[in-house]
Formats: sequence, C-alpha cells, structure tokens
Amino acid sequence: MKKPNIFETVASKIKNNIDDGTYSQKQKLPSEYDLAKEFDVSRLTVRKAIDLLISQNLLVKQRGKGTYIMKQSDKFQSGQNGLLSFTESAKAFGKTSKSIVINFEIVTNLPDEVKKKLQVENESIYRIKRLRYFDEDPMTIEEIYIRTSFLPKDITEKDIEHSIFSLISEQIDISYSHQEIEAVLVTKELSEYLDVPLGDPLLLVHTITYAASGIPILYDNSYYRADKYTFKNILHRP
Repeated sequence: MKKPNIFETVASKIKNNIDDGTYSQKQKLPSEYDLAKEFDVSRLTVRKAIDLLISQNLLVKQRGKGTYIMKQSDKFQSGQNGLLSFTESAKAFGKTSKSIVINFEIVTNLPDEVKKKLQVENESIYRIKRLRYFDEDPMTIEEIYIRTSFLPKDITEKDIEHSIFSLISEQIDISYSHQEIEAVLVTKELSEYLDVPLGDPLLLVHTITYAASGIPILYDNSYYRADKYTFKNILHRP
C-alpha cells in the first residue's frame, strides 16, 4: 500500500480538526507558520496540504485575508447527476425552485466575450438576469445570453420564471456543457441579492451549453453561494 505523502497526512489532520469542530465554520485557518509549528513540518508542506483541501472544497482562500473553513454537510452538489437544469437539480434535492426575473431583453451590442463564446457577430441575443431560489433560500444569480432562435418566438417574461432548459428543448436538444469555475468575493449588489455578508466567498461559474452538433446555445455567468453549493466532477486519466 502506497504511503501517503507528508502533505497528505497534514491535510488529513487539518480535515480531522474541521470534522471534530476544532476549526469551526467560516473560522480563519491558523497561519502557515503556526500550522508548520503545530505539525512539525515545513511551510511548503503546509501550503501543499492547504491547496489539497481547497481542491476538496474544505477551505477557501480570500486574497489579503487568509484561508477560511467552509462547511460541507449542508451543501448541494452540482454535477453528480449529470447535466441538469436548476429546476431539475432542485427536484433531485427534494426542493422547490423559484425565480425572480431581474432583466429580460433582446440585445445586439454584445460584449466581445459573449460573441466569442456563442460564435456570433451581429445576431440578436436574449439577455436574461435571474435570481434563483431553493425553497425560500436564494442560491444563485445568473446572467444568461441565448440565441433568439433557440427560444419560442412568443416567449414572455413570465415564461422565463420557469426552466429555460425546458423552453430550449422545445426547439433543439441540449447535449453537453463546458464550465469554468472561479472563487470571487461578494460585492454589495450580490450581497443584497443572495443574502450573504459582504466579502464572503462566492463561486462564479461560466458555462457554455451546446447542441449535439456543437453549436453553442447559451452562455451563462452564475454566482453561487459557496456556503450552500459545491461542484462535483469525475476526472478520467487519458
């Protein structure tokens, strides 16, 4: 049996301290210096252990502030059941979904990033901004860009309160998506929408959803509450 690396052993000890309550939710982790002294290892070893726990969504780094504990037991895992809409995910977790439409419009003057992701130039695009809930808890705020050809022509703002995936599926089959995830800090606007303290971490998820033919259908930037949500993927060796 392969002997664990020293940093993996240190990571396991830190995780045990999280599990038994020695380190509590949202508490700042002791400094690298203090942890190195506590476990009698180098600061480099501690740094590797912390990076491992961050990759496991147990810790989160806040620039200029340090490393903090993230609670795991009450989190919803996205990705464990495949490509699901927010509405479908809510049902999978035994929750009801609700949406508040903040903005719904057709735009032609698109940011370069959106043009690149959707592979369009002067095409009319729906821009939709929504606040999404599980039961009564605000979970995510999303800004979605969708080609108008992939939604019903008579679509209304009331329709957008429900599953957009369902509306798209009436026009074309959704096949797969690509996601990029980064950690950001809550701004004043996001704090008010998501009921999260200013400066807390959020997960910013950039998603491009494709048809089976490889045509990009929508581009989505969503901010998820890091205290409520985690993303789970299975990685295969090439």
